[in-house]
Amino acid sequence: MIETQALGKRYGDFVAVDGITFKVEPGQVLGFLGPNGAGKSTTMKMIAGFLAPTSGSARVCGFDVEEQSLEARRVVGYLPEGAPSYGEMDVRQFLEFIADAREVPANLRNKRIDDAIDRLNLESVLQQPIDTLSKGFKRRVGLAQAILHDPKVLILDEPTDGLDPNQKHEVRTLINAMARDKTIIVSTHVLEEVHAVCHRAIIIARGRVLADATPAELESRSRYHQAVSLTATDVKAAKEALSRVPDVASIEVDAQDGRITAFPKPGRQIFVAVNAALQERSIVVRELALEGGRLDEVFRSITQGGAATEARA
Repeated sequence: MIETQALGKRYGDFVAVDGITFKVEPGQVLGFLGPNGAGKSTTMKMIAGFLAPTSGSARVCGFDVEEQSLEARRVVGYLPEGAPSYGEMDVRQFLEFIADAREVPANLRNKRIDDAIDRLNLESVLQQPIDTLSKGFKRRVGLAQAILHDPKVLILDEPTDGLDPNQKHEVRTLINAMARDKTIIVSTHVLEEVHAVCHRAIIIARGRVLADATPAELESRSRYHQAVSLTATDVKAAKEALSRVPDVASIEVDAQDGRITAFPKPGRQIFVAVNAALQERSIVVRELALEGGRLDEVFRSITQGGAATEARA
């Protein structure tokens, strides 16, 4: 449904996107992650047909975004960064305008508009000029216009930016529901969003792909993967008990909250042995957890590493 091949964008001597290649299949939600200035928004603009690439190509539903621009745009719903709109229009007027611009058939026009309003909970602000809306409502209006024509492909740049926790949950639920019959790319800085909606994640920095894997595969690269963390009433005794577990490689204690983390030797599992050691010494434990890995740590190590080279998962 979405395929890029050595996609690149230059502004003079500055390389914004440097030969990005990836493919997204129907039913997948791809998370697009990277620090500010990594090239995420530029890549999404090129796929959506809003920016011409300097090199390489992109195809959406089989249509080349340059050579078959109109056909490609018709099957794409796009939420740009900042959710731009016509601020003097009220919400309903704007959605009606989008329905006309998208050539939604007359017999489906009202149904599609009402469905978008309902999905994004916009009933309370329909008569308000968009300029008077909060940042969160503006973002929801932007999402409504992106899904209005029921596109096969959704490209969403920071879809939950500015939303409160309840609104974020609603939007993530909507994305998960739509993923069953659409192909979706979501750019985000919120790492918890990767777990909530994404089947796969691409991490880019300096315009190049550094990692392409599932969230679980990315977490497995974390030094916390398969580590055991706990809180105990007697930190010193707990630390002593853990130090006697043969497969424990190292132990760290958080200076702020006293949380203890035991790290396993490569390829070892220590949860059962750690639990047994604590029970044997009758150490009172308030919490004991097996770590899956920490995505924020992996993100930092990948994006702050050395020269950007494409990593194949």
